[in-house]
Amino acid sequence: MEGKIKPYWLLSALILFLFPLLLSPLILSAQDIIQVKGSDTEVNLVQKLAEVYLEQRPDVLIAVTGGGSGTGIAALINGKADLVNSSRAMKDEEIQAAKARGIRPTAVIFALDGLSIIVHPKNSVNSMTLAQLGQIYRGEIKNWAGPGGSHMAISLYGRQPNSGTYVYFRDVVLKGDYSAAMKEMNGNAQIVEAVRRDQGSIGYVGIGYAVQGGKVIGGIKVLKLARENTAPALNPVDPKNIATGQYPLLRPLYQYTNGFPKGNILNLIRFELSPEGQKLVQEMGFYPVSLDYQKANKAAGF
Repeated sequence: MEGKIKPYWLLSALILFLFPLLLSPLILSAQDIIQVKGSDTEVNLVQKLAEVYLEQRPDVLIAVTGGGSGTGIAALINGKADLVNSSRAMKDEEIQAAKARGIRPTAVIFALDGLSIIVHPKNSVNSMTLAQLGQIYRGEIKNWAGPGGSHMAISLYGRQPNSGTYVYFRDVVLKGDYSAAMKEMNGNAQIVEAVRRDQGSIGYVGIGYAVQGGKVIGGIKVLKLARENTAPALNPVDPKNIATGQYPLLRPLYQYTNGFPKGNILNLIRFELSPEGQKLVQEMGFYPVSLDYQKANKAAGF
């Protein structure tokens, strides 16, 4: 019938009018999400902390993704992240690059990691020195007979260059270049799986990926490490070795923000540092912030 508006035309017009109004709150919510990016070592830990925090604050939205410390730091410099996880301190050149863009990196230490050296359970080697570990990863020792094991070729597993753990291990242990034979893995979990499958393997992972409930997970063995030949070999699984600071590969786990955080970001960080948050840190296989780092956090305002 000409001259009359058909009902479905009215419905279509109503949908076109209401759709942007219905969509706008979703767009605003997406803008209000706290974007957390960076360290693969920290990603599972921070996801768990965020999950428990959100049970108390369902009005807050948090997205936690990995990709490596370098990826997170680049996101902070480019204004693409609110909170960055990093298993290493920012480099001077990264801080300068951030400042050139009007970003003021502010650090907080929310957990400790005893970086763990893992091998296959059938490997007869139980301990080594940092010097031996460096020789292995530089490719100077290529057989397990070198550190006192069986005659078997060593398979090297490590991280990719955008990983903070890759940088930390290179700077502290190798003090040189990685062997070209090292297989670069995407994350800690991939290293664990590779070591489980390969009897000649060796890898390095955050303690939270090697331990669950205070015990080493199945399919791997955690080596004891000594700073030098005359020093005792210590196991990162023992909390005492972390609390005393004696384990050779003890490192702080960082988070960075642009300037001192405010609002929900600050509340999330303070939850992580709270007794409840630090208990979760331990439950996830990592270690709580030591007294010295607690003082540093307080001096920074946290």
